Amino acid sequence: MTKKIKKELLEGSKAVAEIVKKIKPDVISAYPITPQTHIVEDLAQMKADGEAEFEYLRAESEFAAASIVLGASAVGSRAYSATSSQGLLLMSEVIHNIAGMRLPVVITCANRAISAPISIWCDHSDVMNIRDAGFIQFFASNLQEAVNQHLLAFKIAEKMNIPAMVNIDGFILTHSYEPVHVPNKTIVNKFVSKRKLEKGDYLDPKNPLTFGAFFPPDYYMETREKLHKDLNSCLKEIKKENKLLNKLLGFGNDNGLIEYIGNKSAKTVLVALGSVNGTIEDTISKDKSVALLKVKTYRPFPKEEIRKALKNAKQIAVIEKSISFGSGGPLYLDINETLKNQNKVIKNYIVGLGGRDVSKEMIRKIIKNINIKNSKDVSFFG
Repeated sequence: MTKKIKKELLEGSKAVAEIVKKIKPDVISAYPITPQTHIVEDLAQMKADGEAEFEYLRAESEFAAASIVLGASAVGSRAYSATSSQGLLLMSEVIHNIAGMRLPVVITCANRAISAPISIWCDHSDVMNIRDAGFIQFFASNLQEAVNQHLLAFKIAEKMNIPAMVNIDGFILTHSYEPVHVPNKTIVNKFVSKRKLEKGDYLDPKNPLTFGAFFPPDYYMETREKLHKDLNSCLKEIKKENKLLNKLLGFGNDNGLIEYIGNKSAKTVLVALGSVNGTIEDTISKDKSVALLKVKTYRPFPKEEIRKALKNAKQIAVIEKSISFGSGGPLYLDINETLKNQNKVIKNYIVGLGGRDVSKEMIRKIIKNINIKNSKDVSFFG
């Protein structure tokens, strides 16, 4: 008998706030910025109404908010923040420090285009500016994935002492309503127990430590190598913990890294991050010649899983809402490197910058374009 899953119709920001509350952070600090604001407004209201016990610290800027959660995490607290666009860029100095100090902070990024010119709508240019900071990077295609990925983020971050960021498309997910299952406290507590602390993991006057010390060239490089290796080690842990989470929830069969949808033998496969996957999935639902590969974990990049998933593909369209100016889309560059020396046509389609609508008709045009010989490797579509 299939387990009946209770779902609620929730706004995306509310769903995120609900799962964060149940995970029980000790400290939350944030500064409001569209379209992230509803998340932290809801959390602040929960605190004001006595529904939560976390400390909610108002900051005068995103830089200050990131500094607050850095300090909170450094003394052993479970710490959380949320931001978007220019706010994330203002945090960037601290973002690198959080990763370099190996602090398991979790941040939600409500993805939004960056300036100039000014745009408040969704693309992934904000998060791609800090993709190499050393954070675990999750991308949600829908609200259920967003809820699940916040559970994974806290679990993996605290297990591996590496910070994590959950990316949810601004407005498209943060302000839309979907049926979503937010697990009860029993399940959440089983999956994300209280942060386990050992001497040497946190600042303590009785056991003095230095975090983020000055490292000369003889020592600095080893810290970067260790962070790189440990971040890659998270791939195994994400698969392991996602399997446990699916079991506890009673649904889900993906591995937390990628999800392949459609005919396993399809010669044409579309690859994407975030909510555009919903549009793609709907467009190709009746087309057996085309499949979709959703990349759910972007950092660390799941190369082996992607190679296996795309082994039968001959034409690959990487569809993304960001651009590395003068080169190509960041996801495209990673896919190209992962599949180098393989006999495959890989093309890049930059879509939705500044929140431009990505329609089903546009996806159909991309599918036709990838089969046209001599068309551009990198194209702006829409």
